[in-house]
Amino acid sequence: MVEKTGGRRPVLLLLHGMGATGDVWLPWAPYLEQHWPGRWLAPDLAGHGWAPPLPSYSFDGFAGRIAHGLAADDRLVVLGHSLGGVVGLALAARAAGMPVDAVVGLGIKALWSPAELARAAEIAARPVSWFASRTEAARRYLRVSGLTGLVAPDDPVVDAGLRQVDGRWRLAMDPAAFAVGEPDLAGLLAATDVPVVLARGEHDPMVTDEQLKEYGVPVATLPGLGHNAHVEDPAAVLALLDAYR
Repeated sequence: MVEKTGGRRPVLLLLHGMGATGDVWLPWAPYLEQHWPGRWLAPDLAGHGWAPPLPSYSFDGFAGRIAHGLAADDRLVVLGHSLGGVVGLALAARAAGMPVDAVVGLGIKALWSPAELARAAEIAARPVSWFASRTEAARRYLRVSGLTGLVAPDDPVVDAGLRQVDGRWRLAMDPAAFAVGEPDLAGLLAATDVPVVLARGEHDPMVTDEQLKEYGVPVATLPGLGHNAHVEDPAAVLALLDAYR
């Protein structure tokens, strides 16, 4: 888990997307030093990075694991990317009893076709792939996390997503996490009383403005950015949190 201490409240909880790790938020540190008044946390989701896997994966399961690592007396503002955005909504549910003040979900895929769900289930059932070199494993990690072209294979941010065992390399991620399935965004939004913003990069191919506007919450479109807008332009995404500082 990446953590920065700097005052008591509010606490910003940064949740990464499928295949990535909490280290994807490391480049945010200079921006947060200047523009976020309190602590920030960037944990690994279960089965990613250094976080142990779950016996089976669900959005509530991801959220429960994160909740166990949080201090009970802090108020939370959650910024989650893709899978992390769904986990943020699960944390904010009334039944979860967590002190969440607001959720910004970035790049959440709202609609899934049967073919896409079948593909995710097929990937989840695959055995772990091994690679002869770190470079090969790093390239696979960047493809799986959607960071190809945005992060270099030799970037230290990649290290948390890789493991070396007996001279071979693999991704740190548990492939079974892909079996988490399709989020019930309407149900998740109905289950929370806190402010929610759904955001996307203008060029994100995974979700459209029209799809997000169906849910009746504020929608923010970030000009010129794609699915990993938080990597492409941290300052633009951080500005979405101005109302909650």
